[in-house]
Amino acid sequence: MRNPKIALIGLGYVGLPLAAAFADKYKVIGFDINVKRVAELKKCLDTTNELTKEQLEAVVGTSLSLTTELKDISDCTTYIVTVPTPVTSSKSPDLTPVVKATASVASVLKKGDTVVYESTVYPGVTEEVCVPILEEKTGLKFNVDFFVGYSPERINPGDKKHTITKITKVVSGSTPETLNELAALYGSIIEAGIYEAPTIKTAEAAKVIENTQRDINIAFVNELSIIFSKMGIDTNEVLKAAGTKWNFLNFFPGLVGGHCIGVDPYYLAYKSEELGYTPEMILAGRRINDSMPTFIVSQIVKQLLKQNKNSQNASALILGATFKENCPDLRNSKVVDVYQELKEFGFQVDIFDPEADAEVFVKEYGFEKLEALSKKQYDVVILAVSHNCFRTIDPKGLVMKDGVVFDVKGFYANPDFLSL
Repeated sequence: MRNPKIALIGLGYVGLPLAAAFADKYKVIGFDINVKRVAELKKCLDTTNELTKEQLEAVVGTSLSLTTELKDISDCTTYIVTVPTPVTSSKSPDLTPVVKATASVASVLKKGDTVVYESTVYPGVTEEVCVPILEEKTGLKFNVDFFVGYSPERINPGDKKHTITKITKVVSGSTPETLNELAALYGSIIEAGIYEAPTIKTAEAAKVIENTQRDINIAFVNELSIIFSKMGIDTNEVLKAAGTKWNFLNFFPGLVGGHCIGVDPYYLAYKSEELGYTPEMILAGRRINDSMPTFIVSQIVKQLLKQNKNSQNASALILGATFKENCPDLRNSKVVDVYQELKEFGFQVDIFDPEADAEVFVKEYGFEKLEALSKKQYDVVILAVSHNCFRTIDPKGLVMKDGVVFDVKGFYANPDFLSL
């Protein structure tokens, strides 16, 4: 694949870092339907905080062009699709973004082009859902006129250590020649090396089980937290002791949200059930993790009752709203569920999160987050997300006498605080 003309479809947490990485060596065009997002990126402003202004200035306008117009990518030969794959309200896969992106690519697809998918899907989506769309809308024949590949994204939002070039890249192709070309293309920018998967379905399956495995492991320690709370045992101390054995896996209890771990298991479960098998462990893990906001609030209410306090009109402050620490991403954050549980018990709730995007926050919660902390004291303070910026905050100064502090992940390591 000499002098490839690369188009990145979707410029979010996955697409933008990948576009910038390719732009260090090739001419790249980044396409996104979000007009505001593209306008910001043209000014070298990344609201996801994945790339710095300096990193963007090094490529934007030179080796990396940005557009919202499909005609601008019509001369490209390699199209890499990096759009979200959410679930519906009933927890079924929502392939709408992938289907629409595929239709967009089809409108400019030519003989000899290659389409690569990076979005997390269940095994079979690339060849059974996307390829038929490409064939139908173009009249071109798969593996004769055009080719496809699948190389799952492995971006960890907010992680400045495991950046895109430092994570081994799994690559697959619809023909041996396509695999070789894509392995060489990705290999030219990935420092950690390339793993060539034998089939596209293998690569799709590998990605979806990465997050499913993590979800199940976290569900296990979350369930331990529920059990040990009934025994009056500190879960984190138990895990520290157990962790002294060389083969004990170090997972810790917490809220499980976001666009990967809290979503991907449903994709695998959906396909499994479609084939007639109900994946008991996968779905049990999801149920446990989805129940943790309810468990956290129930523990808080019980503690208040022990102190003869009522939750009705009690004040609560939640520190952190994003789905994970040191990241502005609010997608599928389980802090929303904590907030809703508190409201159902009658709490008056404030949320403070300097990392979260203010505009997106209003859309998600329906009110504005605190811009700064005041001298106000609360009946309850919940550290929901362990942002580094919270290390300078003393929760004891925010809570009333005999108030409750719930430190979800034991961030402050204070034995006087409740935690999972």
